[in-house]
Amino acid sequence: MVAEANGRAEFRGALIGAGFFACNHMQAWRDLAPEGARIVGVCDLDAGRAQAMAEEFGAQAFTDPAEMLDAIRPDFVDIATTPPSHRALVELCAPRVGLVICQKPIADTLEDARAMVAACEASGAAFLIHENFRWQRPFMRMLDLLPSIGTPRFGRFSFRHGWDVYAGQPYLATAPRLAIMDIGVHLFDLARLFLGDAVAVTCETQKRNPRVAGEDAFTALTRHAGGGVCMTDASFHTTLRPEPFPQTLAVLEGDEGTLELREDYRLLIHDAQGRREEDVEPEVPAWGEKPWHVVQDSVRNFERHVLGVLRGEAAPQPSGADNLKTLALCLAAYDSAEQGRRVQP
Repeated sequence: MVAEANGRAEFRGALIGAGFFACNHMQAWRDLAPEGARIVGVCDLDAGRAQAMAEEFGAQAFTDPAEMLDAIRPDFVDIATTPPSHRALVELCAPRVGLVICQKPIADTLEDARAMVAACEASGAAFLIHENFRWQRPFMRMLDLLPSIGTPRFGRFSFRHGWDVYAGQPYLATAPRLAIMDIGVHLFDLARLFLGDAVAVTCETQKRNPRVAGEDAFTALTRHAGGGVCMTDASFHTTLRPEPFPQTLAVLEGDEGTLELREDYRLLIHDAQGRREEDVEPEVPAWGEKPWHVVQDSVRNFERHVLGVLRGEAAPQPSGADNLKTLALCLAAYDSAEQGRRVQP
């Protein structure tokens, strides 16, 4: 239940999933403790992993999520597990908490994703997807500058690198669907954020690394409801020096100007005032490190937004309902690549 701390509401949360990325979640939540959010329970099927994380962050450890929910009665739940477990966990949590966060991608199928949205709607729980690219400092700044370039007509979001993502997340190497569901979901969310809903997609996929089961590169062209077009491309098998991971490069052209996000977090602004450049690199969190800092900072930005939703000060971004459209676009991209044609999501 909501408690009081230092004269203000304190929201008590629980984390489900203590794996590779969950440490970023927990570090960011700890940063936000003075602002009114605190994780009091950690659950993982691996008892040792749950106990280690709980001890580090001053929480209780559990291996059964239902038992944890009954024991600590949290105000919100942060689900940081892989997609096959999402539906069951969201349906378990929705009737018991006021807000549910689910790691991206929301699900592997639209059927599961719609069921999760319906479960939260039926119980009145707010439902957010942990989609953190839109909360990276460079893209938050580009969104601020959007009025200066007019209506967006063309965009490109590119994420290409050779970083060994399989070392920390070995399950990625065995995933039958990889690049689109792991990174494409982020890039499509950005495309929708800046250019509006997509009405058609054409996509090509590649499997370049013999070590992996799924596609590790893709290129997609989307047309958006407002008439804009966008290219999104990603590769986990690109050699660049210096290694750009985990930076996303971007171009956004409007009727009155252009925004260019280049390497080293250089944002070029071309508008009626001429050309100027801004440094949009985020600071490294006290607990963070380069090159992960852009991601770590975005997790904290997202979680601060969640706190605003809990207080009734903000609407979820992105909500589960909105994220259904991003998942539909990902699945349409696979259909396009497999069928060799343009597909409507």
